[in-house]
Amino acid sequence: MTDLRVGPLLRYVDGSSATVWVETSRPCTAEVRCSDGTGGEAPTFQIAGHHYALVPVDGLTPGTERSYEVFLDGTRAWPLPDSPFPPSVIRTTTEEAVVRVAFGSCRWAAPPEGEKDPVGPDALDTLAIRIAAEPEGERPDVLVLLGDQVYADETSRATQSWLAARRDLSDPPGDQVADYEEYTHLYYESWLDPEVRWLLSTVPSCMIFDDHDVIDDWNTSAAWVEDMRTLTWWRERLLSGLMSYWVYQHLGNLPPAELAADPLYAAVRRSPDGTEELRDFACRAEADAASVRWSYRRDFGRTRLLMVDSRAARVLDEENRSMLDPGEAQWLREQALEDRSSYDHLLIGTSLPWLLPHLVHDAEAWDAALCRGDRGARWARFGENLRRKADLEHWAAFPESFAALADLIAEVGSGPEAPATVLVLSGDVHHAYVAEPKWHTGEPDARVLQLTCSPVHNSVPSYMRFGFRFGWSAVARVLGRGLARHGRCARPPVSWRHTGGPWFGNQLMTLTLNGRSARLRLDHARESGEGRTRLVTISESELTGGSGRAEPRLARGTT
Repeated sequence: MTDLRVGPLLRYVDGSSATVWVETSRPCTAEVRCSDGTGGEAPTFQIAGHHYALVPVDGLTPGTERSYEVFLDGTRAWPLPDSPFPPSVIRTTTEEAVVRVAFGSCRWAAPPEGEKDPVGPDALDTLAIRIAAEPEGERPDVLVLLGDQVYADETSRATQSWLAARRDLSDPPGDQVADYEEYTHLYYESWLDPEVRWLLSTVPSCMIFDDHDVIDDWNTSAAWVEDMRTLTWWRERLLSGLMSYWVYQHLGNLPPAELAADPLYAAVRRSPDGTEELRDFACRAEADAASVRWSYRRDFGRTRLLMVDSRAARVLDEENRSMLDPGEAQWLREQALEDRSSYDHLLIGTSLPWLLPHLVHDAEAWDAALCRGDRGARWARFGENLRRKADLEHWAAFPESFAALADLIAEVGSGPEAPATVLVLSGDVHHAYVAEPKWHTGEPDARVLQLTCSPVHNSVPSYMRFGFRFGWSAVARVLGRGLARHGRCARPPVSWRHTGGPWFGNQLMTLTLNGRSARLRLDHARESGEGRTRLVTISESELTGGSGRAEPRLARGTT
């Protein structure tokens, strides 16, 4: 009998179609049957002894909801027997519908049931509990996961025990994952959490990687890459990370039309075993990042989401350092400017924040100048060492890319076809905040904000909490200006201020987009007694409407 090993994950959904991803224990035909008689099926494909299918579901009616079941070779595999959760559903969209986008990043897998959670309640678990308790209530139309879906370099005690039974942990990379098989274990640990498994089966998801999906500080600099390539275990780790990301995360990001035109997807499905085809693809991506595009676009009614790869697409040569290679930058520009009248809100998803606390931004720009050699070879060596130790690798560490994104946002947000909002969604930094830029030469018509939300389930040391709070202060701005002067840094095209936060804890932000109006809510996962958790609203704000410049306000805690 064939078992459902992981999933189902509801991934792409539009007005008339959807895709459902599964991993199975054996080769089979996976089938989705909806309560209205629609459905679809797909044979599994094989990678490294594992079996997967991405099932297309067509012929759906816009603006409707139907429950679904998953069958493997004709035998029902989902919902699980005696499931305590409501049926999984597919909700299709319409052009005029209200769109709710929940987002966050950085999720350690929750510990096994009964064990104390060292970092507090998991925001995704808690969201699942709320939706399951009120199936007819509010739920996100899409869950945007902005990186660090798994931690290849920070494994749990349970995973370390599993690794130790497989190989000698005294050999590198020790208790970090080493190959594709070990990556699959990370996804099992994370996605077989009962609440998260059900949540991902009933809320569509978009994903992009960040560094910990491969390793901390992945692609920080050219010198970093050279050093990593000297390690005997690194190449297999990187190839396995890219291969597993393609299977578990990237495939489900793509619309059916793009999947149908994807030569790698076709080759893998044609082959009895697609491992070599996928490995060759990963080798090309490792050798030439510009040969692969991990970024993608999704449209939700009149909301456009551009998910941007700010890790693998980097140009790391110090003289031409860029967050995005030229092809990636051109793709972003084209997708943002194409038919602007067709959307009211532009969301730019990038795992790394564009706008940071002022001192952090100035330190990163200063360090980039040092590493480029603007203050001489000794300072350059100091700068590279500091960059790695202090994680100075956000958009601010790529000053020309920072300015280019500011220019693009201003262009998109100006003129008669400007959207109501341009919102940069980010995570990574293990706290949440809202920042608003101001251009030195003319303001765009759209409301522009940096919305940062992290972690979903992780922690941040107390000294870093102090540092992030201090980074927004007037004293920090003075210190930052001093660093910028020392590095002879160019003045950025925008200034900015934080209008909300910083907030710390396991959390999710939710955007509610209705016509040209936008509303933002921040929810924290909190314990509520007797082992129960709930989402508590910490902040709510109107982003548009009235003057269009409403400030976030603190809200009383509500579930």
